[in-house]
Amino acid sequence: MMKAEKTTLNWDPAKKEWHVRIQMGEEVIKRALSKTPQDASEDVLRSKAVETAKDEGYDVDAAQVAIQR
Repeated sequence: MMKAEKTTLNWDPAKKEWHVRIQMGEEVIKRALSKTPQDASEDVLRSKAVETAKDEGYDVDAAQVAIQR
């Protein structure tokens, strides 16, 4: 599994869903976290971001996930 350099979560008000952005060098993967409420706790958001990254083959440290509300 490759280590992701940067992982961010942000709320998309137009689509009303969270988006996770996983960056490794020049490669960027963007995925939606559907069915996750806007007011979800930071722990829930971080764990979903880590799970999404693992599904894509990346290793992410939950403490390094940036959340932009």
